Amino acid sequence: MNKKKLAYSEGWISIIANLLLFGIKYWAGIVSGSIALISDAWHSLTDSVSSAAIIIGTKISSKPADKKHPFGHGRAELITSIMIGILLAMIAVSFFTESIKSIKNHETAVFGTLSIVVLIISITIKELSAQYAFYTARKTGMLSLKADAWHHRSDAVSSVLILIGIFINPYFPLIDGILGIIVSFFIFYTAYQIIKETATAIIGESCDKNTITELKEIANSVAGFDVLMHHIHLHNYINHTEITFHIYLLDTMTVYESHSITSSIIKKIKEIKQYDSTIYIDPLKEIK
Repeated sequence: MNKKKLAYSEGWISIIANLLLFGIKYWAGIVSGSIALISDAWHSLTDSVSSAAIIIGTKISSKPADKKHPFGHGRAELITSIMIGILLAMIAVSFFTESIKSIKNHETAVFGTLSIVVLIISITIKELSAQYAFYTARKTGMLSLKADAWHHRSDAVSSVLILIGIFINPYFPLIDGILGIIVSFFIFYTAYQIIKETATAIIGESCDKNTITELKEIANSVAGFDVLMHHIHLHNYINHTEITFHIYLLDTMTVYESHSITSSIIKKIKEIKQYDSTIYIDPLKEIK
């Protein structure tokens, strides 16, 4: 199954599962009067929205390059991830506000067997959804799928906290509001991590040391000597990656000789790393 199909399958499975969970958790929340459970239900619904965004983002990012977008549309996936992060942050703020109101008004929830069963179902489905999303993220390398996986995981953890609260509730009635605050902080932290990682990819990040070492070894082995590779910049366009760097070649070389070496380096890097390379040549009087 290719990258696009994996993303679509994760998105549609997530949407169906979350719509189902929203319905049963919202119903259980109304019956029990639990702010935390109703908040958790809305959390599940936002998962459906984020999964729909993934489907749309995948469709856009898979479009080929054109005149207006010569590097393709791959970074649409990053926009999707940012949207998921912002959506999570908004939900976290809403949960926090409602939980504070619940504590101030001394609101208590009356949990029953229905709430326990619904939460156990939710935890199971959400963790399975998270595992599948993490699997598809590993297979495709898509940050938006990783973000969606954490969205699922945060929902599962919030349900676990609420389940724990059910058993504490008879001894501490305000636990529902307190758990709502804890859930909101957890969701907000998840949103922060998603936005931070995605923003780094959008702004641009430097090559890691291992990649730089590998690139230097490839270039030197092709040239047959140390080309003193420097000014290495990686440009990640999601669907493809471009690398630019400088090398030193003897100033006595002909244009044909230098072109032959650089072309061979470009070909080898493409073969091993799947990077598209652009090389700038600096003149050198002698090879050390």
